[in-house]
Order: sequence, then structure tokens, then C-alpha cells
Amino acid sequence: MNPEEKLQVGVIDANVHTDTPAGRAVTKIIEDLAEYGIEVTVLVSTEDARTALSNLPSADCIMVNWNVGESDDSPAGKKGASGVDANLIISEIRKRNEDIPIFLMGEPTSEPPKKLPIEMIKGINEFVWVMDDTAEFLAGRIRAAAKRYRDRLLPPFFGELVNFSRDFEYSWHTPGHAGGTAFRKSPAGRAFFNFFGEQLFRSDISISVGELGSLLDHSGPVGEAERYAAKVFGADSTYFVTNGTSTSNKIVFFGRVTADDIVLVDRNCHKSAEHALTMTHAVPVYLIPTRNRYGIIGPIHPEEFSPETIKAKIAASPLTKKLKNKTPIHSIITNSTYDGLCYHAEWVENELGKSVDSIHFDEAWYGYARFNPMYRNRFAMRDGAENPEGPTVFATQSTHKLLAALSQASMVHVRNGRVPIEHSRFNEAFMMHSSTSPLYTIIASCDVSSKMMDGASGRMLTQEPIEDAIRFRRMMARINREIGTGKTPNDWWFGMWQPDFVTDPATGKKMDFADAGINLLGKEPSCWVLHPEDSWHGFTDLPDDYCMLDPIKVTVLMPGVNDDGTPANWGIPAAIVVKFLDTKGIVNEKSGDYNILFLFSMGITKGKWGTLVTELFEFKRHWEEESPLEEVFPDLVKEWPERYGGMTLPGLVNEMHDYMKKTEQGKLLQEAYEKLPEQVMTYAEAYRCLVRDEVEHVAVSDMENRIVATGVFPYPPGIPVLAPGESAGKKKGAIIKYLLALQEFDKKFPGFDHDIHGVENVNGKYMIYCLKE
Repeated sequence: MNPEEKLQVGVIDANVHTDTPAGRAVTKIIEDLAEYGIEVTVLVSTEDARTALSNLPSADCIMVNWNVGESDDSPAGKKGASGVDANLIISEIRKRNEDIPIFLMGEPTSEPPKKLPIEMIKGINEFVWVMDDTAEFLAGRIRAAAKRYRDRLLPPFFGELVNFSRDFEYSWHTPGHAGGTAFRKSPAGRAFFNFFGEQLFRSDISISVGELGSLLDHSGPVGEAERYAAKVFGADSTYFVTNGTSTSNKIVFFGRVTADDIVLVDRNCHKSAEHALTMTHAVPVYLIPTRNRYGIIGPIHPEEFSPETIKAKIAASPLTKKLKNKTPIHSIITNSTYDGLCYHAEWVENELGKSVDSIHFDEAWYGYARFNPMYRNRFAMRDGAENPEGPTVFATQSTHKLLAALSQASMVHVRNGRVPIEHSRFNEAFMMHSSTSPLYTIIASCDVSSKMMDGASGRMLTQEPIEDAIRFRRMMARINREIGTGKTPNDWWFGMWQPDFVTDPATGKKMDFADAGINLLGKEPSCWVLHPEDSWHGFTDLPDDYCMLDPIKVTVLMPGVNDDGTPANWGIPAAIVVKFLDTKGIVNEKSGDYNILFLFSMGITKGKWGTLVTELFEFKRHWEEESPLEEVFPDLVKEWPERYGGMTLPGLVNEMHDYMKKTEQGKLLQEAYEKLPEQVMTYAEAYRCLVRDEVEHVAVSDMENRIVATGVFPYPPGIPVLAPGESAGKKKGAIIKYLLALQEFDKKFPGFDHDIHGVENVNGKYMIYCLKE
């Protein structure tokens, strides 16, 4: 809803426009509202009302007849044929919006239902007898309520930004486009202006505008918005960041870490953690995550968090030998993982807090967790988690990723412990990584995101994608049960990385996942826990309730991997399915050798995931009909006609699977990641050599025992197989063999190249910067 739009009122009443006293009275109210410039939407049936609830954000006030949904001949309080009554409608509205004014309308000749439920009375703002007061008076009260709601709707910073943009002031400050005027002075600029619209440019203003406060000083409406966000997200303090969580992570490091400080680092960390370690000259000591048969990165084993293990790791590290202080200063843990695995955060804090004074949860893909009970105890900013004797806890969140905000919008949340963060000192780190000319629309989107998640709205906005993901998961499981019998070569379907069975804790009844109810799967976390007795997840020796799969992070499995992790006799590499879906306008989040991850965010619709199922069927049809690649991938064949011309889809699939099986890519991947490479120098020392040109490009085949100057990060998700300053190891070791296998794959299957940060593909040869010998 645009703040400049007309006020809008919804009327739910079957008597509207009927030639009755009540009908004429309500019609007159609607006419008077129109004279105030208010748009009115009339819904004459309960089914219309139920359908319209999804459009609720556009309304500023709702009027409901208390007899709506009743049959004409039914006693008061009895639902009509639709099965929906006023109480249910009001209840559904309140689940979505706690603040919108609701007027309950009664007719002059009707009595209210004999038992108005307490929930219904609590859910409304006013009773209206449509014949007791004049239509003009009632229209005025409705207008006043709608306007109060609209005025309170906008969060602190966005509200002030809207007010400022209404003033149409002449600006004599930056930015130089001055509300878009400069763009309109050239053809290209005018096209740019027209594409985005005037409001974007009116709201792109300078930090010199004191009315809006300062992001660097956290003053004025900006500071108020950050304090509001802290309340919503459960933090002691919150900082808005306008350059993504990559920068948020660096801010936290610069606020806690300096040269020669030991940091406990989740090896499953984002590349920005590597950058932060480089920039602070800190020393990493790694906590190693697990991997399963599909190559999916799992949680760090609990034993890794114990004080004894951490002390042993620090003592054994070649980078800590010369350090005087061997006490770790800070730690960073990825939660949830890129594939949706969520720790029991309270347990991690208690155990890791025995060794370190501050814990940094990188929750880039997990900012919604606080707002749904499905994730209780599994995120950083939990209610009741305050502990003055415990570690100080940070959470960095990419607000734009799975909440609603503009790209680069991020937040840093802080919960203080025994080493509390002093704002004035921490803000020096914040300013070091923040622009003096921030884009105010990004700040406003952080503010609006906080408002969206406040109260009932946050619960509803997070519950809907959970339930959509579950519906997709169940449909895929049911299809697999029906056609994935394996009786003939064509009797296969895509698997799902999820429990095969779930147990209802209320009854103890165990059932197939495909048959479980939406209320059970959508509200009971135990259905998603990685129970130690279950084989589906592929991780061993994990305590019960230690880790949970996030329902909205959906991994689809291709045929190709046996239960013991060995390659199957036949399979469908994920790269081919990814390329097929891409031709249909369906872009996944990331993929492995035989798995594809899809994110069910708040922006996912039933149409989107329904189309995904349809296109997976289309892929299977092409497989069964042995469609030529000219039909399936015309652009691929056009670019490499000699390689792919005349091939069929099954022909490419079988050739690629056989190659991956022969070269043992899955096994090499597992081996490359399960053992930490030799650490020779810190990130900062390796980077110093890079800047001073004390490096050279080295072919992977010649990298035996060479020290890499830049990290090697197969992407996505960007987890280091080699970090800066580490040795590549033996030529016959897993790391070099794995990289060589990928290099040869790229040569053999052009158009399916791997994306590896730190690697340059020069004429088909992988080249990596290594220190000169």
C-alpha cells in the first residue's frame, strides 16, 4: 500500500444494496465515505470475504455484519451453508493484523447472537447500529479510525521519509540529481527516471537532511527505527547495515577482534568471514562441520564445542605457536546452514560460552526464525535468553534474503553478556565499514521489514511459507510413492531430503511423511529434528534435538547416490536438471552433484511451486521420450554443435553420470573437506604476499605442497576447500585430485562449468595464485 493512496474500507455484509432499511442505511454510509474520498470494497458473501483476506494489507478499516454467514432461517449464532461466520472472519483478520480497526455492524431489527464469543468482542474496535446514528456521523467515525490506523502504520524512519518527500523542497545538497531533475535532462537519464518513478529519486537524499537523522550517529528517526527493530527482533541493540551481511560480519569482527587474537571459526563460514579475518589479522582455529552422503554440509559435532577439544585445537595449531595469549576472543557459527540445518542455539551458547566471551551467529538466511514457534530455542535473539554471566551474542542477518527488504539491507543484533558491547566504541567499527552517503531507501526497507514482522503479522508471514513448503514436500513424496517404484527404468521420481516418517507427540502415532497433516508438520518441531535413529539425514552420532531441518529450505534429490554414499548404477546429475529448469524461468538457490536447494520465502506462491512440480514432470517426459538435445537445450547445442549435436537427453545424462562415477567426484569431495589442510600462515600474511606481488599463477596439476594466496571456494555456497595461507597438499591428495576432476569435467561438458572463487579457468586449465617459492 502506497502511503499516498486513498483510504480504503472493506464492507462484509450480504444486505448491502438490498431494498431493506438496513441495506439502504449501509449503502448511504458507503456513499458518504465516497464523498470523503474513501474507496470502499463490498463483499456480499462469506466466501468472498475469505478469498479477500489475502488482500487485507490494502484495507485501512473493515466493517463486518454480525449476522454474516447465517442462513436466513437459521437461529442467531448458527453458521450458514458456507460454514463461515463473523467470528471466524474477525479471527482470521486478527491473525494477520492486530491493529486494523474493525467495526461490527448490527441491524435495527436484529438481535446480536445470543453468545458473542469473548474472542470476537476482544477482536473488534466498535459496535455500530446502522440505524441509530446518521450515516454521515458513522462515515465520519469510520474515516477517523481509518486515518488514525494509516497514520500509525508507518514505522519511524519510513514515516519521516514519506513526510519529507511530500515537502518538495529545493535541495542544494547531494546527491546531484536533486530529486531526479538531473536525470530528466538527457534521454538515457529520462528513461532511467521513468523506469523507477519519481518517489525513488525524491527519497534519495543527503545525510545533510537533519530531519531524518544519521545512520552513522544513530540519531533522529534512524536511531528510533533501530531501537524499534531491536524491540521487534529481541535484541539489546540493533544496527542497520546498507551493504549486506558481508559487511555486517566485518563490523562485528572489527568491534571484537584485532591482530593475533584467536577466533573460533566454523569452517562452514561465508567468504566474508575470511575477509574479516584477513582485515583484522586474527588467527583462525577451525570447528569442522560434518557432511552426509549427498555432500550436504551438516552441523558441527557437539564434541567440537567442548573446552577440552578447543584447547587441544589451539595447542595443535601451527599458527598459535608464537602467540602469548592463547585464549580465544571471539567465535563465529553459521546458523542455519546453507541447507537449512538449525542448531539448538541455547545449547551451543552454553557450551561454547565456556571457552569464549562472544559468539557470533551468522544468520544471514535465517532472520525470520524469531517470529514462528517452529524455531524456538534455535536462533540467537531468543526471549528469556538474557544472561549477564554468559557470552555476549551477535546475530547478523541479511534482511533482504528471506525477509522483505531491498538488496544489501542487513542488520546486526546484539545481546549483551559478561563482556557487554559499549556502543560508542563498537560504533567506531560500524563507521569504519559504513558509507557517509547511505541509500535511505535501503534504511527504510529495514524499517519496514521490522514493522512487517511485528506482532501477528510476523507469525502469519512466516507460517504461510512453512505450510507452502510442506504442501510441496508432501506432493513430491506422494508422487514418488506412486510412480517411483523402480519396477521399470522409467519408474522413478525425484526424492526429497526430509523425514520418511514422523511421529505425532500427542498420540505417539507414527505415519508416512506423505500422510501427515499440515497442522502436525507445520507446527511441531520434532517432525523436523535430526533424530539419531533416523537414516534419512545421513549424519551420525548427533544427540537428539541438537539439530533441526528448516522446513522452508527444500532440497530435491536426483537419482544417483546409494544409501551408503556410493554412486548408483545410473543417475541424473543435478547440473542437467538445473539447466533445464533455468530454460523454464525457474532459478534455484544452489545445487550439489545430485541435489538442488529451493527456498520457500515469503514471496513464494502456490503457483510458483505448482509450476516447479509441472516442470519436473516435463523433464521426466523428455527423459522417457529420449528427446533430442536440440529440443531440450537448443542454445547449448547451438553454441557447441560438435559436442552436443545429435545427442538425446538420456544420452547426456548417462554420459555425465558415468563420468562423475568414474572420477569419484563425490568421494573426493568428501575427502577434500573432512580433513583440514596444513595451515602455514595467517590470512593476513598470505594477503600481504598477494598485494606485494610475491605470488604467481600455478596450474592445479603443479600445486603439490604449494601455499595458496587466495582461498579456493567452490560456489555455491562458497565454503573453502583451501583457505588463504594453507598448503594444497600432495598431488595424489584429495584436494588436488578433486580440483583436477572438476577441471576435466568442465572440459568434457562445456556449458556446465563449475563456479569456483579463487580459480581462473585459462584455456581449460585451472590456475590459482600461490606464493612464489
